Amino acid sequence: MNNTDIVRQSLKKRYLKEQIFKFMGMFSIATAILFLLILLVDITTKAMPAFSQTKIALPINLDAEKLGLDANSSTESMMNADFRLVIRAALLEQFPEVTKRKAKRELYSLTSMGAEFQLRDMVIEDPSLIGQTKTIEFMADDDVDAVIKGSIDRTLPESDRRVKDQKLSWIESLEKSGQISTGFNWNFFSNGDSREPEMAGIKGAVLGSLFTLLVTLALSFPVAVAAAIYLEEFAPKNRFIDFIEININNLAAVPSIVFGLLGLAVFINFFSMPRSAPLVGGIVLSLMTLPTIIIASRSAIKAVPPSLREAALGLGASKMQSVFHHVLPAALPGILTGTIIGMAQALGETAPLLMIGMVAFIVDIPQSAVDPSTVLPIQVYLWADSPERGFLAKTSAAILVLLFFLVAMNAIAIYLRKKFEKKW
Repeated sequence: MNNTDIVRQSLKKRYLKEQIFKFMGMFSIATAILFLLILLVDITTKAMPAFSQTKIALPINLDAEKLGLDANSSTESMMNADFRLVIRAALLEQFPEVTKRKAKRELYSLTSMGAEFQLRDMVIEDPSLIGQTKTIEFMADDDVDAVIKGSIDRTLPESDRRVKDQKLSWIESLEKSGQISTGFNWNFFSNGDSREPEMAGIKGAVLGSLFTLLVTLALSFPVAVAAAIYLEEFAPKNRFIDFIEININNLAAVPSIVFGLLGLAVFINFFSMPRSAPLVGGIVLSLMTLPTIIIASRSAIKAVPPSLREAALGLGASKMQSVFHHVLPAALPGILTGTIIGMAQALGETAPLLMIGMVAFIVDIPQSAVDPSTVLPIQVYLWADSPERGFLAKTSAAILVLLFFLVAMNAIAIYLRKKFEKKW
């Protein structure tokens, strides 16, 4: 066998190995995409019921005598009126055969606990409704909602169903009369958290995340960019600077819960800052994202060609002018990309915020960065831990919203990089 044959045989083996390696790589990518699709389909399927809400239409007689109100009553009197009384009266009128106390309690549970507050707000907005009979659509209880959406199988024996036969007969009666309808669940986006699944929403968590990210951005971006500029352009090369650079790289790998412990010990226990507030959460997350933004900013500044600096200095610009007028604008796309990725990382963090008390159950919508609030990842954690069946769909829906924000932020980072990136 001559040398040519030996080379040809070795080439065949080499090409075969390359083909096997390519196949393994493509198989790995396809497997990862498949599992991602399975995950997304599973989450989306479970989340869909959360985006619709079952409602029950009832003819409500806003009897002035029962409510103790009239069209001239004060707002305070309307706030204290018992609107449950007229809702229960409407249900009893719908099913007059219900007379026993236990059966009445079951009947009253057809509508959500928030029905009385819905009716109260309507009367406060339009006091002329007092004394009238008006058909109003109320949110159904989560068990009724589950029956209508098919989450509770009506064909199962009564002992295996959460909704018993008597309550199921009332639901079917309302269905036949056309009093039950299903529409888009706007409350999911306009309400805060609640113990009742049908009333729970993500508005409080979304605003809490927004305030937290604003505080994080306001603190981390200027500090990180200033640190990156100093280390790349002005810092002398000595052991102290090398020590700082090593520690910045090490901080990027520190578990996030350590930053939460730092925030608990320093900002809450020592400085007595408000617990469960976006202000403290933003400070903790800014400490966590600083190394990420510094490293990304240094890489962007380092990528600017030295000729740009030399040209500016050759034309008489000072070191400060060359950096801020020429180097920094050229590096800004990379800096912004790193910042947005750091913010996306902060948005998805849970552990450090658990340590500073943002896991508390908070119903009110936060109005500022010092009001108690929660964030989307914590909201997902709270709902996932709830035993109520209705919170399963809410959890999946909140995950979808969180994924939407994360994908959007990463897409903006990619867009900025492609649009403003310069090839040197």
